[in-house]
Amino acid sequence: MQNFILTSLKNSIEAQEAFANEQGEVISALVRQMILTIRRGGKILLFGNGGSAADAQHMAAEFVNRFLINRRPMAALALTTDTSVLTSIGNDFSFDEIFVKQMQALGKPEDLAVGISTSGASVNVLKAMVAAKEIGMVTAALTGGLAGDGGAVGRAADFVLNVPSAKTQHIQEAHLWAEHLLCELVEREIFGDDAQKDA
Repeated sequence: MQNFILTSLKNSIEAQEAFANEQGEVISALVRQMILTIRRGGKILLFGNGGSAADAQHMAAEFVNRFLINRRPMAALALTTDTSVLTSIGNDFSFDEIFVKQMQALGKPEDLAVGISTSGASVNVLKAMVAAKEIGMVTAALTGGLAGDGGAVGRAADFVLNVPSAKTQHIQEAHLWAEHLLCELVEREIFGDDAQKDA
């Protein structure tokens, strides 16, 4: 069992290192886009299924509340949390539409859409990405897979952060690292090192 534990850790670290090496420039570009979105009064709309839904909620909470420093809230919203909206759309139309309708209702051209899909093939995430582009929003995708393009979701996005791994758990672990990194960099760039004192 100890060998299994160490091997799992090694594989997770290797996936994250490969992700950081391949996607560093895209991460930096997405940080700049997030900063621009916040500074011009836009919001970040996050969405995904299952573990990716949890990531969307986690990331939204850190933007709205705080990550490492006390500062004013930043506008972010997870489209995965309103059970009445989700179940009414799923019941009346289709599970594939649960993020599209929210995007159409809440999305503005100055906003940023962030779709999270471990496989890069989630139909409801893809449809919301397309809807966001139709509104005039910038789009970003966190995906995974060895093909490198992030699947259909990645191909629909302006920014693609693709984890080069075939293992779902390691893709999700790398996504969490990236989400924390994005929050920290945006927070530091907007509010600076003295934010805690000034908040």
